[in-house]
Amino acid sequence: VQLQASGGGLVQAGGSLRLSCAASSGTFSMDAMAWFRQAPGKEREFVAAITWSGGTTYYADSVKGRFTISRDNAKNTVYLQMNSLKPEDAAVYYCAEKNYIGGYYSGDSYPYWGQGTQVTVSS
Repeated sequence: VQLQASGGGLVQAGGSLRLSCAASSGTFSMDAMAWFRQAPGKEREFVAAITWSGGTTYYADSVKGRFTISRDNAKNTVYLQMNSLKPEDAAVYYCAEKNYIGGYYSGDSYPYWGQGTQVTVSS
């Protein structure tokens, strides 16, 4: 499985960005796709996840109401719409995919990772 993340960039505080992550293979054997982020000097943290079947979503408290994760099963692609961005949202964002083992919030559950895309938020 290869994951290709895109859509990062520079945005002013209060602005919006949409990230995309395309998976190279079908999703029938996979449970979910997620976004994590890591800011300089900080640990990687969970942002959001969505199941391929059913579209159940999970969010970190820090992004609830501002970020929306969605998927397009036909394109094997997951999106992260980020609105009302704050300077503290700045980080490298990684998409990751998991099978049916492990929970949704821990990065250890995700064996497949994309290369990361930089999000910079200016104040």
